Amino acid sequence: MTQFAYPLMFALLLLPFAFRRLLPPLKGLHGDALRIPFIGDLEKISIKSGSLWTLGTGSGGNLSRLFWTLYIVWFLLVCAAARPQLLGEPVRLDSESRDIMLVLDISTSMLARDFAIGSQRIDRLTAVKKTASDFVKKRANDRIGLILFGTRAYLQAPLTYDKNAVDETLWSMQAGMAGDSTSIGDALGLALKNLQNGKDLQNKIIILLTDGENNDGSISLAQALKLATNEGIKTYTIGVGSQNLFLSSLFGQVRGIDEQGLDAIAKATKGRYFRAGSTQALQQIYNVIDALEPARSEDRFVRETKELYYIPLLAAVLAALALAYALRRAG
Repeated sequence: MTQFAYPLMFALLLLPFAFRRLLPPLKGLHGDALRIPFIGDLEKISIKSGSLWTLGTGSGGNLSRLFWTLYIVWFLLVCAAARPQLLGEPVRLDSESRDIMLVLDISTSMLARDFAIGSQRIDRLTAVKKTASDFVKKRANDRIGLILFGTRAYLQAPLTYDKNAVDETLWSMQAGMAGDSTSIGDALGLALKNLQNGKDLQNKIIILLTDGENNDGSISLAQALKLATNEGIKTYTIGVGSQNLFLSSLFGQVRGIDEQGLDAIAKATKGRYFRAGSTQALQQIYNVIDALEPARSEDRFVRETKELYYIPLLAAVLAALALAYALRRAG
């Protein structure tokens, strides 16, 4: 199927006729003629058999044929300006998507080695990197953002469809680069601020992961809870760390997780609180969140469009060159 992107451009086809009608003709030995700048050159044109000017006789006939030849060039240029396009079959876009803000604790306590992959002991942050990376790759149609926090909270990746950029940031984060303490309130407040744009709150979620309690920052957990409740953005909270106190003390410092506070935030926003005591449990939590029914917006259809303007444009150039060559030979 073909179409013209700018069909109104064809109104320009009337322009040469308007000029031809409105401009006064020249009076001369050879009768009336259209007043054009190079009339002197045209009077020198000889009528040669097989040339561009073999139709009719006299300079008046030559001028008429020149007008129509130029008009063909003009017609082709107008066609190019109207942008002819070849349209493919309509394809429905997948309209299911969410804005997801990952809010990850990177305080030094995340170096505790109470997680494992197979038989290999790893620290909490490495387990978070792996599971969060797998989650990001699965959310092909979503915009993902990333906030890292410790003593301070920082927006490391604004909402984006570029999953590779988010994944690279995930794997480059290091424990302690945002400070040693934990400011959950500040991190949640920053996430809510970056998700405020847009009216459809059903398409927005926050996944907040921490292994401690709010012990720093300018926003208390109670204030963060109030903010989350007012904004109404669904928040999933994850407490990370082995529930085996002996194992936790053996492979890292023991820190209490404010499970009550995290659970309150999740319930107030119609989310859910999870406790991840192992790499497998953390992976299962991300799988549960990944299985959420995404919000559906109106179906959108697109067609693959191939531009064809260069065809009439090239034809116009060739026709103009042929005309110039014929004029040169006839001169």
